[in-house]
Amino acid sequence: MMFLITVLGCFGALRNAPCLLKTFLGILVTVLVLQIAAGVVGYLFTDTVMERTEKLMMKAIVRYREDRDLENAIDFIQKKFQCCGVESYKDWSNNVYFECSDANPSLEACGVPFSCCVRQQNQTVLNTMCGYGKQKLEARYGVQGIFSSGCLEKIVWWAQNNLLLVAGLTGGLLLLEVLMIGLAAAQISWINKVQRLKNENAPKSRKSQRKDSYWYPAFKDFDDDENYL
Repeated sequence: MMFLITVLGCFGALRNAPCLLKTFLGILVTVLVLQIAAGVVGYLFTDTVMERTEKLMMKAIVRYREDRDLENAIDFIQKKFQCCGVESYKDWSNNVYFECSDANPSLEACGVPFSCCVRQQNQTVLNTMCGYGKQKLEARYGVQGIFSSGCLEKIVWWAQNNLLLVAGLTGGLLLLEVLMIGLAAAQISWINKVQRLKNENAPKSRKSQRKDSYWYPAFKDFDDDENYL
């Protein structure tokens, strides 16, 4: 979607096509309005947003191993925020590979991903099996060697303690979108102005051409002006 929207703006500017530029402008305005509306709704309905976010993150845990990009994203978040699961490491039992049950034939049953493990200071080789069997242990033993806090709590805590950074990134993104909207609108206005000037000058040019053809017809012999008089 980002690529297609960018192509519309690029070709619209290169070819001076008002139709493409208007489409590009309309999409940007729509996206900007939706972002502002999402921010207002998120501020007014924080509890609802948190519930939906929790469900979305839980769906991501369920799809772990099915999507390589999603798997890498979850591993990055868990290592970055030093967390495991949505609310706790027990959430990984919702995944078919990590489900803690006797009927689960997976080698990773009752375990957690390696990204949940606490990395030792002198560790040089990554142990991808460090989370095996962690869910089988009791809570006071299961948390040893892995991160015990859920990722949702850690992400909310990070956002609350980095409000200036979050506000700066959000403001920069919105400012960039407003700039693109302004440039697209200016380009459309310039194209319309040029086309209007051409349309205004077109009748004058046609009139002058008719006048010239009347006084100076084609193949006229200027040495024989008396015959025309």
